[in-house]
Amino acid sequence: MHLGTTGIWSLAFTHGDRTEAREAAAELEELGYGTIWLGGSPGGNPRADLATAAEILAATSRGTVATGCVSIWDRAPAQLAAAYHALPQRQRDRLLVGLGVSHADFVDRYHKPYRALSSYLDALDAATPALPPTARIVGAHGPQMTRLAAAKSMGAHPYLVAPAHTAWARSTLGEGPLLALEQTVLPHCDADSARVKARTMLAPYLKLANYREAWLRAGFTAEDLAGGGSTRLIDALFAWGNPDEIAARLTEHRLAGADHVAVQVVTDDPATFTRRAWRDLAPALTLSGAGC
Repeated sequence: MHLGTTGIWSLAFTHGDRTEAREAAAELEELGYGTIWLGGSPGGNPRADLATAAEILAATSRGTVATGCVSIWDRAPAQLAAAYHALPQRQRDRLLVGLGVSHADFVDRYHKPYRALSSYLDALDAATPALPPTARIVGAHGPQMTRLAAAKSMGAHPYLVAPAHTAWARSTLGEGPLLALEQTVLPHCDADSARVKARTMLAPYLKLANYREAWLRAGFTAEDLAGGGSTRLIDALFAWGNPDEIAARLTEHRLAGADHVAVQVVTDDPATFTRRAWRDLAPALTLSGAGC
């Protein structure tokens, strides 16, 4: 399965108009983006299922479609494996199933997430037929989850991370597994307006223990996580400016060991397809060694 080195990560594919979802997917493929990521959200994803992935796969012909991520608490592993194998082979060949443990804030039965995910991946292996490790990726930030991702999936899909985390994740994964991260961007913004918009986007994540712990492990402090996020935190997690400036951040991630960067354009409405921004960014992001 080939993701290309640049993709688009968007909530609109799971929250937005279905006709536009198909049209936007076809356009992204023509623009040269290698993977379309069906974005989730901290409070859950109303369409984080393989039926939505199948819809986007049917609207495209070459690129990969990835879920980012399906919560392991939402569907039994046997059911997920059955849904995967219900798709035509030509669609399964381009589908990467992203899996994650979500957050205790949103899951009543949340407990021992590492053990739960490890058992879930084993159950996918044991399903008849299996959902194979080569068709799945794990939303991982900490050392245990990252090593689990390397052992039992294609690799790791971290979210809201700095290039320094990318270097750490590559070292932890080793050279073989896939490292496909999300990078949030604000095109054509100056620093002041970008930081205001970034803090608005970051606010719900700052309340979640999993993200807070990951940022503290990365060297940020409790003060960095207070007041909507320090300038140091915001500047590390977000990229803004013209297409070339945003492309420079993606290059930092690649030099740190990323195989693929999924670009999320900040928007006020999760149902909005930021198609103009995707078009504006494409020449810098997909034609500088970053495309399919």
